Amino acid sequence: MTDGRFKILTLNNIAVEGLRRFPREHYEVASEIQHPDAILVRSADMHGMEIPGTLKAVGRAGVGVNNIPLDEMSKRGIPVFNAPGANANAVKELVIASMFLAARNICPAWSFVRALDAGAGNMIHKIEAVKKKYVGFELPGKVLGVVGLGAVGVEVANAALGLGLKAIGFDPKITVQRAWQLSSGVEQASSLDDLFSRTDIVTVHVPLVSETHNLINAARLRLLREGSVLLNFARGEIVDESAVAEALESGRLATYVSDFPTPALKDHPRVVALPHLGASTHEAESNCAVMVAENIKEYLENGNIRRSVNFPEAVLPRTEGNRLVIANANVPNMVGQITTALADAGLNIADLLNKSLGDLAYTVVDVEGRLPRKTYKAIAGIDGVLAIREL
Repeated sequence: MTDGRFKILTLNNIAVEGLRRFPREHYEVASEIQHPDAILVRSADMHGMEIPGTLKAVGRAGVGVNNIPLDEMSKRGIPVFNAPGANANAVKELVIASMFLAARNICPAWSFVRALDAGAGNMIHKIEAVKKKYVGFELPGKVLGVVGLGAVGVEVANAALGLGLKAIGFDPKITVQRAWQLSSGVEQASSLDDLFSRTDIVTVHVPLVSETHNLINAARLRLLREGSVLLNFARGEIVDESAVAEALESGRLATYVSDFPTPALKDHPRVVALPHLGASTHEAESNCAVMVAENIKEYLENGNIRRSVNFPEAVLPRTEGNRLVIANANVPNMVGQITTALADAGLNIADLLNKSLGDLAYTVVDVEGRLPRKTYKAIAGIDGVLAIREL
């Protein structure tokens, strides 16, 4: 921060509704800026990027963070924020549309008509002769399996019930918040294999992490009913494309709809490949930008953490005095060492919050009085302290 303003670097075009959350008198926002306090990013790849020493936060205007070096950010005590649920409706609508595309063979039928010679006198005859090739099925009564019951998965499952489908979901890590949002009509599968063996359509809504790489593999695809449909609007690498190709050839899969085209599958006659359109609506881009901008603003100004993927939720209302925020390793006696240093400086603690998430923790301390430089350095030098700021 220079001249009293925080500096925000944007690596992609961020919706203007989000950028408006940063008032000009307190923030400088630009796509080329030196010594940024925060970075806003959508799809730009930050792996291999030189991380500025001034960086305090990263905001992803979306959900997936595989384009951000999360481990490096964590080691530096830098929270990475995202916008869970902000694009859920947009993705849900595309998933529902894709079910119709697959059920009625709309894309191959459309391609057939576009390829007809409009000047030929027998065009209508050709249409009538071939239309049986594109006979599809209706959705009511079919079983939809939803893998992952986060913001998108819950919305898809609930919407499926409204279309007359039976919905089965699987997510061993479902949160209490999402469980409350899930319709009681959605049945719980006991395992992924159980889900695959009972469904006509499978849709995937999980993040790409080591555990979910090739989650949809040959063994699971063989459990599907003959002529099933697979939808992938999560990440390409979650699905083993060679297994999908095999399932398409065997007839186990009738259609594969993916938002992540690959050279091996994009031209397959029973593959509908879309150019990563899941969150590509004006509303979703605006919602994501606004949510992540507010998260960044709250963190920079007040040190509060909301919707971070690597640090715990930590929100402490401001009190009188100064605030000290500390990102640290989740180790014993960290709070004790911090409070001892403050006591040695004769500083009274007005309020304190300590939260942990796995190997990381975050401490917020409101103190009555200004922190001496010596005390600041003492706390910064505690073994396990990753980053420290006084607000």
